[in-house]
Amino acid sequence: MENEILKSLLVDKMPYGKYKDTILAKIPVSYLEWMAREQAFPKGRLGMQLHTIYEIKINGLERLLRN
Repeated sequence: MENEILKSLLVDKMPYGKYKDTILAKIPVSYLEWMAREQAFPKGRLGMQLHTIYEIKINGLERLLRN
């Protein structure tokens, strides 16, 4: 399950907003920090994915996304 979540971050794209059509793993940390600060993560799967990539980036764990 965790592997599937990590893989989805490398494939799924942001469906709306400033970073529409950007692969989730490539969304800048500054945007994710704004979402966290404003409590703007959406509900559901997308919110979980964005929060996961946020945690990965702020904790310097990008290596988890490498093959």
